[in-house]
Amino acid sequence: MSMKRRDFLTGGLVGAAGLGSQAQKRIAAAQNEPRPPNAAMKAGHQHRSSDVDLRLLSALGVNHICSALPSRTLDENWSVDGLSQLRERVERFGIKLDMVPLPLSSSPIERAENSHIMLGKSPERDREIDQICRMIRNAAKVGIPAVKYNLTILGVVRTESTRGRGGARYSTFIHAKAKQDPPLTEAGEVSAETVWERIGYFLKRVVPVAEDCKVRLCCHPHDPAMSPKGFRGVPRVLGSVDGLKRFIDLVPSKYHGLNFCQGSVAEMLK
Repeated sequence: MSMKRRDFLTGGLVGAAGLGSQAQKRIAAAQNEPRPPNAAMKAGHQHRSSDVDLRLLSALGVNHICSALPSRTLDENWSVDGLSQLRERVERFGIKLDMVPLPLSSSPIERAENSHIMLGKSPERDREIDQICRMIRNAAKVGIPAVKYNLTILGVVRTESTRGRGGARYSTFIHAKAKQDPPLTEAGEVSAETVWERIGYFLKRVVPVAEDCKVRLCCHPHDPAMSPKGFRGVPRVLGSVDGLKRFIDLVPSKYHGLNFCQGSVAEMLK
């Protein structure tokens, strides 16, 4: 038996009319309640930005993205022309390019781009910071309002993945099962204050450039959160709420902030 849409709606209205007076009052009150303002959050995406990905994201209603890394080095992809082509390609799919990642990744220091910044080695780190500043200036020139980055030695630390709901594989870190072998990274044993010095050295050079260009700097917390003692001789200074507060206060600016990772920050809390 089929039912026309009009008949279905009419039946629903009759059913509501047949409710008791208290139920009708509650329905009327709910209908008259003011609606909340439109949410400021938007559907977004990061990491992948090929034409195939953009076509799928557009179909799924994603309209803001952080693109894939333009390049690991300061080459043509980071030029004004190269970034303009990237932005125009993204916008052809009705998507806004809100952010690009800098070549300061979440990889361990042995595989990281621009590794001298966190190794604290000059004059190499000065050259790398100068290149980062050029990338920020070029992003500003083509209207890309934000960049994201990491300041890490250990990278993202994980133990063996575990099985979760529906057979999914969970990315997992269990400190008791973590292997400290080899015991040290290329950075060797590093004190917390040494790590802070290297972070501060970077920020004091880069934040004024971001302010001048009006490009937001978004740093990802250390993933995962750990004991202040850290791991493999490296303290995770951006792996606690107090550490994140200190990070923000190092160079106060509305263009200096966090790439907020809800999972990482939740792990920092009791």
